[in-house]
Amino acid sequence: MDEESLRDTLARLPAGVVLLSTRSASGFRGLTVTSFTAVSLAPPLVLVCLDRLAATRDAVLEHGAFNASLLARGQQFFADRFSGQAPSADPEWRDVPHRLGENGLPVVEGAIAWLECRVHSSQEAGDHDVVVGAVTAVGRGGGEPLVHWERGYWSLSKG
Repeated sequence: MDEESLRDTLARLPAGVVLLSTRSASGFRGLTVTSFTAVSLAPPLVLVCLDRLAATRDAVLEHGAFNASLLARGQQFFADRFSGQAPSADPEWRDVPHRLGENGLPVVEGAIAWLECRVHSSQEAGDHDVVVGAVTAVGRGGGEPLVHWERGYWSLSKG
């Protein structure tokens, strides 16, 4: 099995698109992720897989907290922007519609839901770190989710 075959296979699994935000010494950082899931309801824990070469991964571990904005169908530009496929945001996120959560980190306006987390633990796993976050606050918005499947963005339609 080669790496490309594994990528092609895993691309067949639909995933929600999440914009992870945190803070570094130079300002806010963000990263688009699709490896995000619930771990436990009691205590409330989620996990995210972060590339060990990503600057946002370093910022999450140094700051000890992150927010997860679950992107809506019309927010593909933000998914592209924070995955490096469009111009990056400035450190103050002046051109990214957001508000600050209770923890002082960005929550993307128009997201279908969001979670505020503090880092609970981190474990190296190959070229990524599995970061478990203890959920400290949540919120829900409206709309349909942005879905990543077959290396592209999709939306759900109820039929």
